[in-house]
Amino acid sequence: MKIFLDTADIEEIRAAARWGVLDGVTTNPTLFAKAGGGSYESILAEVCTITPGPVSAEVVAEDVDGMLIQGRAFAKIAPNIVVKIPMSEAGLEAIARLRAEKIPTNCTLVFSTNQGLLAAKAGAVLISPFVGRLDDINEDGMTVVRELAEIFAIHEIKSEVLAASMRGPLHVTQAALAGAHIATVPFKVLRQMVHHPLTDSGIAQFRADWDKAQRTHGGS
Repeated sequence: MKIFLDTADIEEIRAAARWGVLDGVTTNPTLFAKAGGGSYESILAEVCTITPGPVSAEVVAEDVDGMLIQGRAFAKIAPNIVVKIPMSEAGLEAIARLRAEKIPTNCTLVFSTNQGLLAAKAGAVLISPFVGRLDDINEDGMTVVRELAEIFAIHEIKSEVLAASMRGPLHVTQAALAGAHIATVPFKVLRQMVHHPLTDSGIAQFRADWDKAQRTHGGS
């Protein structure tokens, strides 16, 4: 399963790239607002120089023509840009028309298996079910991930399931077991995946034992 970082913070993206675990990046207007500094286009351009993987850039227009204008502009920034379009009737039409222009899309705000299936049929290369938000309303968000992964495998659909709205490391494990092709996570969750209290205490103990041995050896 590929790991994408869900952020518009350049330093977070650089850190994940240095760790060798970054397969792509997803952004949205909310994440851009949190990052601050520079235009959305300039941030996207810089992100595309850090990772050769897909970088999702989300449209804010709600009509087809507006989505197409914004999507085409994003696609010109770099060859690894994927245009992120919300699930809607207008969104499906925009996805289909961009597919005809060979511009890849990521259908976002997917909350049901049927929505994901329709987005794949329209031509989205990435389908983003929002796990955490479904969990928030007492639904099992991972069910949508699992069902889409199974449907895509059965029918040999080439779209990839991108598990989004991941709230913690357990979601990442569950997404991998559910067959998600990709999980996109905030940097905080990625760091939580790295650490374990037994690992941290083990490293501290090894260092303490080493220092003790060095002092003993140096005093002999």
